[in-house]
Amino acid sequence: MLRIGSGAGFAGDRIEPAKALVEKANLDYLILEGLAERTIALAQRQKRNNPKLGYNEYLEERIRALLPSLLKNNVRLITNMGAANPISAAEKINEISQEMGLECKVAAVTGDDAAKKISLASKVLESGKDLQHYEPIISANAYLGVEAILPALAAGADIIVTGRVADPSLFLAPIIHHYKWDLENYELIGQGTMIGHLLECAGQITGGYFADPGLKDVEGLANLGFPFAIVEEDGTAIITKISGTGGTVNLQTVKEQMLYEVHDPANYITPDCVADFTGVELKELTRDQVLVQGATGKRRPDTLKVSIGYFAGYLGEGEISYAGSTALQRARLAESILKERLSKSFSNLKTDLIGVSSLHHGQYGENKPYEVRVRSAALCRNKAEAKQIGHEVEALYTNGPAGGGGARKRVEEVIGIVSTLINRSAITIKTDILE
Repeated sequence: MLRIGSGAGFAGDRIEPAKALVEKANLDYLILEGLAERTIALAQRQKRNNPKLGYNEYLEERIRALLPSLLKNNVRLITNMGAANPISAAEKINEISQEMGLECKVAAVTGDDAAKKISLASKVLESGKDLQHYEPIISANAYLGVEAILPALAAGADIIVTGRVADPSLFLAPIIHHYKWDLENYELIGQGTMIGHLLECAGQITGGYFADPGLKDVEGLANLGFPFAIVEEDGTAIITKISGTGGTVNLQTVKEQMLYEVHDPANYITPDCVADFTGVELKELTRDQVLVQGATGKRRPDTLKVSIGYFAGYLGEGEISYAGSTALQRARLAESILKERLSKSFSNLKTDLIGVSSLHHGQYGENKPYEVRVRSAALCRNKAEAKQIGHEVEALYTNGPAGGGGARKRVEEVIGIVSTLINRSAITIKTDILE
């Protein structure tokens, strides 16, 4: 049986649960998933400023914490924390291993950077417009599949660091390698993709992002354990966690994660197959153990999705708080002042009463809050325009309702994200081994 653990579900995840998995779960592989669409665009921008950077900011900290245990317990690590710069990330890992006196074979996987290969005439999936409409473009990264990782596994790398590889593929690759699955056996590939999808968000399937007091109670969230899968050769898997850690694995947590970010369960498109989750069967075996089987798949697509990061302007924003028995009335007065002064110059001005109407844009219930924070924001063409938003909010100190406090203003460059498709034949994958 193959045991694969999920040690991170996003770029800034905790490190302690990953270390616990390596030391106590008898794993064969640990996966650290740390990329989102905006994450890699930010990393590409950082790499432009410094060619040695562009990988996950926690890479060094995580490798120092995990490397001795990984090697001692013979656990191989696969991670996309290389982000925009897997080569520099691998070099940093190699440097750390030498400093710690540990022998470690590191593989860097590149080829996802499609900035020089994408056509500006490509259609954007979200809008149907040509990509040139979104210039200047900051980044373009194709979602690679298992074919990016398999050569590094075959080479015996202890640590494999990649850029933009599809999340489920990070988990699917070691299953294929271990059991020598045929890449065109789409029933198995679909089941393996399901396992990867269930594990990719780490703590979400053990009760994080699930808990809702009184409705879905979860104990021990401060010590949330991360999941691992026990995978059979036929693709059947048990999702579980380390005994004694916080959180829970049950039918509810698994079902929620199974449907998370899946628009069509019958046609979940990945680089490795078009997975079909409609026949999935789940069975709760015992406490914190759920059996997963029944996923399948169809032929992989000829194209790969490309995530495009582009410069979208500058966000100007300001916030100020009001408290007391008339907090809501004063906050609404402040909001009306901001709208009157700014709406003519900023057509996309957005004002929120945080705690009242910032999420659903309408007050829920009749209870009047004792404190309200007013926020005003607009996307602007340049920094000078963006500064006006925060300046007007700050001016409410003495030009607005009584008792305003805690004013804050900020201008931030905004990276927009869209996507398009590229023929997979245009992508060239490379594996570099560092020892």
